[in-house]
Amino acid sequence: MAITNTSEQTVPADNGEVNLLIARQVEPGHEETFEAWAHGILETAAGFPDHLGYGLFRPTTQGGPWFLVHRFRNQAAFQRWQDSPERAQWFANCLGHHHTEIARRELQGMETWFAKPGTTRPAPPRWKMAISSGLAIFPISLAGNAVLGPYLVDVNFVLRTAAFAVVFSTLMTYAAMPAVSRLLRPWLTRG
Repeated sequence: MAITNTSEQTVPADNGEVNLLIARQVEPGHEETFEAWAHGILETAAGFPDHLGYGLFRPTTQGGPWFLVHRFRNQAAFQRWQDSPERAQWFANCLGHHHTEIARRELQGMETWFAKPGTTRPAPPRWKMAISSGLAIFPISLAGNAVLGPYLVDVNFVLRTAAFAVVFSTLMTYAAMPAVSRLLRPWLTRG
């Protein structure tokens, strides 16, 4: 299978989205109250223009931090939420909920593949991220073309591309990037 389109395309992981990761420590016995508050603030943010989604992750260990995640289309959308009276209202009404913010990270573009939840370590330089991504993409592309290519050669161009995109992005997200990030962590974290 030959590559026919070599025009420059935007990489989905680097399209200007802003992801906000917040870790909050909740005092024992106040988890239910916090969870109701967290769902409320997340749902309110979801009503803002260009808010792309959110998540609430319970602690993996007893007494561990809770994680709230917001996704915004761009920096302007993120800033609208940060400066909004609705957000301020939620924080004005959280006294007595017995939770405190212990970490906050704004992740943009490919940084999200290299960020470890619960840490405040900055993402590596973009050139290191590009090399790491290339090391992950190459074997997936090679294997995908060798394995899937012969079966999809007669399939409509759009469907063939969609099949490759689904397989490649899934493998990149769940297999290749975590493995490459772990393998290259000492190099990625060096100044």
